[in-house]
Amino acid sequence: MCVLLKVMCVRERTMLTVLPVCLYSELRPELFSFESRSQSLDRAMDLGLAEDHFSRPVGSFVASDIEQLKMAIEECKRLILELPEHSERQKDTVVKLIHLRLKLQELKDPEEDEPNLRVLLEHRFSKEKSKSVKQTCDKCSTIIWGLIQTWYTCTGCYYRCHSKCLNLINKPCVRSKVSHQSEYELSICPEIGLDRQDYRCAECRTPVSLRGVPSEARQCDYTGQYYCSTCHWNDTAVIPARAIHNWEFEPRKVCRSSMRYLALMIPRPVLKLREVNPLLFNFVEELVEIRKLRQDILLMKPYFITCKEAMEARLLLQLHDRQHFVENNDMYSLQDLIDIFSGRLSCSLTEIHTTFAKHIKLDCDRCQAKGFVCELCKEGDILFPFDSHTSVCHDCSAVFHRDCFYDNSTTCPKCSRMTEQPGISSEVRS
Repeated sequence: MCVLLKVMCVRERTMLTVLPVCLYSELRPELFSFESRSQSLDRAMDLGLAEDHFSRPVGSFVASDIEQLKMAIEECKRLILELPEHSERQKDTVVKLIHLRLKLQELKDPEEDEPNLRVLLEHRFSKEKSKSVKQTCDKCSTIIWGLIQTWYTCTGCYYRCHSKCLNLINKPCVRSKVSHQSEYELSICPEIGLDRQDYRCAECRTPVSLRGVPSEARQCDYTGQYYCSTCHWNDTAVIPARAIHNWEFEPRKVCRSSMRYLALMIPRPVLKLREVNPLLFNFVEELVEIRKLRQDILLMKPYFITCKEAMEARLLLQLHDRQHFVENNDMYSLQDLIDIFSGRLSCSLTEIHTTFAKHIKLDCDRCQAKGFVCELCKEGDILFPFDSHTSVCHDCSAVFHRDCFYDNSTTCPKCSRMTEQPGISSEVRS
């Protein structure tokens, strides 16, 4: 009897290795154990991963392979749920599932020769070579699998999308708007209402509603308009209007197009605070400090552009990332305001101011020789227009001690001499 049972077991194992899983389960369902299912699935998955699906011509074979891979993926997912949690077999099965899905994606999106550069609606799309970085397509909002999918990035606005989504893009590059417009919306969240938008996304015109059917309406705090979830990913950014009017820098939710526009505009000095909100200087001490430092730097600039040593040392290039600081003292970028609020700009600008003053007053004999002596008190210390204890005549730019100048009723002796000699005065002022 024992010998007979052993022979039957050997026969069953032999049948298991020869018959297909589905046929064997129909013949002997009571002998189709969990272990035999997993072994058969392993063989099926190994076969699917080992087969060269790309060596065959595209057609019915590819369609058949896709169906087989889909069946293997479903069987693999079912097995993962049946295996013990955190077991080695479950981990191996998850890895096989990933490989099967990648293989299926390769069959669905066969690799084609794509151009390295494509121009579309003022976008300049450059083909990306990164295979490991995971990105999200700005057009279809799905993941870009760089390992198996071709994708592009606009070199102007950093718009990312699949190669298959390029022809679906209907919005021009935001950089063109920055170049032509170069100004901010300075009203705080200028909402017009969903009814004025005809209950459609402000960008792609997809129907939206506050109830989320068919798509959730998401408001952009910069434009005040409502967008669908494809055009509004709940990204956040500092809103210029809130910074200028309320001195508020908490990031707010904005749509994708606004986020790209604000990112490109943030270093541009387009904010004239004295015109938009002049009272801001009365309440923000840091702004007053920065304005004084910028005024001093503008007074130092003539010394540097006529000094050979300063030009060779390229001192003014220490402000290369804020070039407007050596051109005027009243234009600000949004990045300037953010750095003033955080305290970073005050520290860096004070350090640069100290370096500039040291060159003029201590290191360079040529710059020292361009200093002034107070004509009112005739004391011997050399004065410079950027010194904190001095006053400058607005007509002739002569420098005096502040106390001396105001004690003398702000009368400039140099201007008085030129007034007494009209010929000299006209020549100097011309």
